[in-house]
Amino acid sequence: MQKRKNRWYIAVAAVVILAVVLVLAVVPGKKGKNKKDPKMIEPTQQEQASEIPTETEEVFDYSATETAETKSLPKSVVSKQGILIDVDAGTILAGKDALKRMVPASMTKIFTVLVAAENIKPEQLDELVTISIDATDFSYSNDCSNTGYEVDEQVTVRDLFYGTILPSGADSAVSLATYVAGSQDAFVDMMNQELEKMGLSETTHFTNCVGIYNDDHYSTPYDMAMILKATMDNDLCREVLGTRTYTTSKSKPHPDGITISNWFLRRIEDKDTHSEIIGAKTGFVNQSGSCAASMAQTPDGKEYICVTAGSTSSWRCIYDHVDIYDAFLPETAQPFESEEVTQ
Repeated sequence: MQKRKNRWYIAVAAVVILAVVLVLAVVPGKKGKNKKDPKMIEPTQQEQASEIPTETEEVFDYSATETAETKSLPKSVVSKQGILIDVDAGTILAGKDALKRMVPASMTKIFTVLVAAENIKPEQLDELVTISIDATDFSYSNDCSNTGYEVDEQVTVRDLFYGTILPSGADSAVSLATYVAGSQDAFVDMMNQELEKMGLSETTHFTNCVGIYNDDHYSTPYDMAMILKATMDNDLCREVLGTRTYTTSKSKPHPDGITISNWFLRRIEDKDTHSEIIGAKTGFVNQSGSCAASMAQTPDGKEYICVTAGSTSSWRCIYDHVDIYDAFLPETAQPFESEEVTQ
């Protein structure tokens, strides 16, 4: 009898133990502290943060196409190549060899300021940069336009932007490129990488940030129009390209600063373009002739881009833009008000 009771107790105990094991197996939160089930582990703050989508880099997504209404440039235009784009409509209003390779000369600097602007923070604009002998020697040895800075002069990053565009200063462009990338060569790599992102690398390539002639330094009127569009989409660059006169910050060599001007804007402001020219950059090397890229805005806010290359003089280049705008923009012009910017 006693043996039967013992066997009965053992059987009951076994059933109880089995039941407890089954309960522990299915009830969450009852596992030992050192036994972690990957499916049940709560994510850490770092893991949660990594799951939040990060802001993606803005991609240039713009193009302009010919239509049945696309015309030739006016016969009065001397430039060998050119294009006029209705920015809002994304259409080419007029053109001449717009997809043919050309030498961009100092129009290159439009892209220089864009790449620089996209790789600095706003608070860096007031940082001081020391002008190096490499920058001034590069400018003078290549017979480039310059801002007028002296070796070891300290200027702001903001001044370098304006110095690159308004007087087309190679000393400013090289100093800006070196500030951003450490060297001009490294900066040019950044320029060409950006061209690839924009889908322009097959028809545009740069070897320097200034626009000095090189067989491997080329673009097209269409591509330069796309570059100007992207540059004018940047607030800082839009301000710089649209400034007529600017005075740099004070320095020891220049206690009153240096007053610089965008002569294209100054010379075209009283011409009849049925618009206001809100941004422009010229260029010239012997191989390119006089060239320019400009953006016009009509009183109703519509924007147009004109790029020309191969004109016979800087003045004739300006008149080519006047003739193109006059021929294709609606006659609703308003007086143009000039402005001076002082740092």
